[in-house]
Amino acid sequence: MAAGTGTEEAALGYEQARDELIEVVRRLEAGGTTLEESLALWERGEELAKVCRERLEGARARLDAVLAAEQEGEDGEG
Repeated sequence: MAAGTGTEEAALGYEQARDELIEVVRRLEAGGTTLEESLALWERGEELAKVCRERLEGARARLDAVLAAEQEGEDGEG
C-alpha cells in the first residue's frame, strides 16, 4: 500500500480518513500480511490518524470561536 501524498491527505475529509483508518486497523489485526505490507499499513494509519486529529482540532477551534463570540455578545448586552 502506497503512502498518500500531502495533497491527497489535505483532500480527505474526517469521515473518509476515519473509515480508511478503521480498514487499516482491521487489516493489521487480521494478520496475514508480510512485514513490508504491515509497515506500509502502519505508516498509512499514522498519516490517517494525523488527518483525523487535524480535522478534529480545526472543528474544535471553530466551535470555540463561535462560543467565544456568543459569550462576548452576552457580556456586552448587560
